[in-house]
Amino acid sequence: MITAAVAAISAGGGLAVDTESDWYRGLQLPSWQPPGAAFGPVWTALYILLARSAYLAWRDLAGARRRPVLGLYVLNGMLNLAWTVLFFRAHNPVLAGIEILLLLGTILALIVLMRPVSRQASWALVPYALWVAFAAALTWAIAAAN
Repeated sequence: MITAAVAAISAGGGLAVDTESDWYRGLQLPSWQPPGAAFGPVWTALYILLARSAYLAWRDLAGARRRPVLGLYVLNGMLNLAWTVLFFRAHNPVLAGIEILLLLGTILALIVLMRPVSRQASWALVPYALWVAFAAALTWAIAAAN
């Protein structure tokens, strides 16, 4: 179930990305943006780590804490997908920039919430947080230049 949910988020995001549109091609992109070919492998690794972390949360959390933490993983997945739609389909880097800060907030909250339950689940989210922080800086750089 968790793997299927993360795969659906990945597939949905992949379908929403459109780097061939006139809008995207017309953007002023920062010189420090990674090449397009880097995004697929990075996101694949991050989604594997995210799925592992969510599985450990599901396995190790019990009682009243389980539902809100798993709900935060669901919210995180929705926000992850929403960024792609806001940026590539709505062509709105400012709104995507605001939204990605919410996404980063959910990741940081999950890291903190999972640390006492499963250090492995918590640490699995650190690369995701670092990448999303980088993506937030990239998003805001694009918004500022355009």
